[in-house]
Amino acid sequence: MLTALPTRSHSDHPAARKTVEYELPQWNQALPQATACTTRHAWARVPAEPAPAERQRLKNRIRTELAKRNAVMVSHFYVHPDLQDLAEETGGIVSDSLEMARFGRDHAAQTLVVSGVRFMGETAKILSPEKTVLMPDQDATCSLDLGCPAADFSAFCDLHPDRTVVVYANTSAEVKARADWVVTSSCALEVVAALKEAGHKILWAPDRHLGRYIQEQTGADMLLWNGACIVHDEFKAFELQALMQEHPGARLLAHPESSAEIVAMAHAVGSTSAIIQAAKTLDAQEFIVATDNGLLHKLRQLLPHKRFMEAPTAGSSATCKSCAHCPWMAMNGLADVLRVLETGDNAVHVPADLVKRARLPIDRMLGFTAALKAQGRHAAASLVPRLVPHLGAA
Repeated sequence: MLTALPTRSHSDHPAARKTVEYELPQWNQALPQATACTTRHAWARVPAEPAPAERQRLKNRIRTELAKRNAVMVSHFYVHPDLQDLAEETGGIVSDSLEMARFGRDHAAQTLVVSGVRFMGETAKILSPEKTVLMPDQDATCSLDLGCPAADFSAFCDLHPDRTVVVYANTSAEVKARADWVVTSSCALEVVAALKEAGHKILWAPDRHLGRYIQEQTGADMLLWNGACIVHDEFKAFELQALMQEHPGARLLAHPESSAEIVAMAHAVGSTSAIIQAAKTLDAQEFIVATDNGLLHKLRQLLPHKRFMEAPTAGSSATCKSCAHCPWMAMNGLADVLRVLETGDNAVHVPADLVKRARLPIDRMLGFTAALKAQGRHAAASLVPRLVPHLGAA
């Protein structure tokens, strides 16, 4: 049965809806962590693809509105190629969530149009509360966000007050406000390694696969929430092995939100930005990519002489939930970008008290990654006691 998410859009959409399954972790106070998941249902819109003439008309009008309103587009690698290209053509950015956050904070534009999912718009507003943040569709969510309700997660944290709470960016503002650190897949390994060196035990949420990968790589004491991304959780090892046998020279590039089986087979593991870098540097002409297929557009633009294939998400007799593309990322479209620019609809609002609490762990991440980039890992790690002075080592 379809369970509707709270509607945040300000207009009726003619697009069809489809049901999307996701996992909701179940936890018990008598147990150390969430041990099972139940299936829940959300929905996603299926936007109409504009005809070529209409696509060009929409792009031209968006360019005009961006200039008129001192606005800039901030697009994720997973959204439609039109929104990726238009962002770069108009002085915006297409990137992973860490660079989206930095770019929106530092850009002079007073209006940010964030093409992605809801937590990305919230993060932009938290970092730039004085700016107008618009989203093409605020109903675009994330299975990791849905699978980590703030009240349940807060209660889980309360059971483990000795642990430093580290949450992935794919979470609501309320969950971020409960955390000590927010991380992205670009910096999670380094942050957790530094916390481990400082003597901290970690409570991690929400992605169990990314958490397990970080735990294995760092040796940190980590208690994991049991969430998963519906895209990365669906890559199939058996079918992937068959594809790799068909293309013996291909290299597998995997996002660490994928299962342990997939990660173990990969030639390179990392964030979307790290996957792009690996594709540039590895000595191969063919690549199989185990992340959202929206990234293939940028890979093919940057490396047109190389071949990129999607990792399989279903066998010959099976069906897939995501088919390698996030149904909520797919809700972003040109028509809605133009609509929100013209009308101001879908402005992101985060209460001031929540902004203050959620910004602190995000600023810690940004301070850490700035030091990491400028001075190296040792200098960044030395910041940990100053960034979290109220947290004693375990």
